[in-house]
Amino acid sequence: MRSGIGTDVHRLVEGRPMIIGCLRFPDEPVGPEGHSDGDVAAHAACDAVLSACGLGDLGSNYGTSEPRWAGAAGAEFLTETARRATDAGFSILNVAVQVIGNRPRLGPYRTEIEDLMGAALGGVPVSISATTTDGLGLTGRGEGIAAIATCLVERAD
Repeated sequence: MRSGIGTDVHRLVEGRPMIIGCLRFPDEPVGPEGHSDGDVAAHAACDAVLSACGLGDLGSNYGTSEPRWAGAAGAEFLTETARRATDAGFSILNVAVQVIGNRPRLGPYRTEIEDLMGAALGGVPVSISATTTDGLGLTGRGEGIAAIATCLVERAD
């Protein structure tokens, strides 16, 4: 077995949709800026899977210079990352993600987000949690949103 860790951070800006864990929050006035949809939960999860499999990170796999990934949804990254993990001979056992930010409140949507991300990964169990930073740093000031993820994989052999 191998474990991996991933992180992602995006600035929040007006005019962008708030998407976290493959779920859109239409009532949010700001969303994550980025080359793709800025889904910090999905991106951190991909980083964790890639790390666990020894396949690099999000940037080295889905660089901003690749037009295919411009505006891509987090679910697309998760599905492609799961395929790459499988092709490398790994089975993803689970992914856990903690989102760091003041908003949106994820508690009421936790199960839905877990189901969406798990489905995008091909049925992998996903756990989502959230926290604030008590007003400290870029997430505490509402300037950005972040996520940290872990993943456990095993050789499929």
